[in-house]
Amino acid sequence: MKAGIINVTGYAGVELARLLRHHPEIELKAVTGRSAVGEKLSDFFPHLDIDLTIEAEITESVDIVFSALPQTASAEALGPLVNQGVKAIDISADFRLKDIAEYEEWYGAAHPYPDLVEEAVYGLTELNRDPISKARLIANPGCYPTSAILALAPALSEGLIEGDVIIDSKSGVSGAGRGLSMNTHFSEVNESVNAYGVSGHRHLPEIWQELKQIDPSQDVSVTFLPHLIPMTRGILSSCYAQFKDGALASGPKGSSELLDLYRDFYKNDPFVKVVDKTPMTKHTLGNNDCIVFPNIDPRTNRLISIGCIDNLVKGAAGQAIENMNIMLGLPETLALEGLALYP
Repeated sequence: MKAGIINVTGYAGVELARLLRHHPEIELKAVTGRSAVGEKLSDFFPHLDIDLTIEAEITESVDIVFSALPQTASAEALGPLVNQGVKAIDISADFRLKDIAEYEEWYGAAHPYPDLVEEAVYGLTELNRDPISKARLIANPGCYPTSAILALAPALSEGLIEGDVIIDSKSGVSGAGRGLSMNTHFSEVNESVNAYGVSGHRHLPEIWQELKQIDPSQDVSVTFLPHLIPMTRGILSSCYAQFKDGALASGPKGSSELLDLYRDFYKNDPFVKVVDKTPMTKHTLGNNDCIVFPNIDPRTNRLISIGCIDNLVKGAAGQAIENMNIMLGLPETLALEGLALYP
């Protein structure tokens, strides 16, 4: 089958090309990149060794297309292709939020294809595998939401928690993209940690929307605070919530019950690894895993659940390929079983 990548020159786009390079069922036929039109992909990114010319638009016939453009521009590029019958996966935020007014409030622009928003399937594979298999348009989840939702989904699905949820996330600087910015300048970021989006981050409504989908009966409120840390890749989200009275046994037995519940919830999900020790972002460097560590704070009876991913793989390109595999009826793990790079 033939695939195309819109905006291969961004971090998510180049990661898509890297992972598709050895996909046994996919031939990468077309790539675009506004800043490098006419250049050979193998010259622009020598590590890829892919003999394609970067074009201004997708002109080749393809079965599926990925867009790694920023929001609004991504929908503008994908809309015509979807309407022509091409399957599409959007790595931007353009099709994630179902409330158009909310999208326009958070992203500050009118949606160019509101008619496609309702049709789009939110591509968090572990929760939406069946609708993904029938979709022609996937809204690939954000990186922060992927780590947080997977850390909280089992507890919320089983009715263990209630009330306020707090999500404290740390991310490497690649999540900001390749564009030059003082916020990601080496001298500004190195040896420093910075909280941002304190008054509201764009991933907050996405997280709330999807947690609400897990259990619509729960009136869950979400506080989400991201931090930028001096590393290239990786996200670690520490999620906190109050257990309902009597939800689990007290003491070590409750911790064991929680771990078993999480492992059972994800028993058929090859890329979620439920562990009994705190994970490090290095454990996911370059692979498509989400490592989840659920635990109980015995002093406060709170859930502490940690979700750990590579923001460019499970948080972007890897999850997009996972969704593609399901959409095309291929094995979910195809081209995604590489181990993390360590140290």
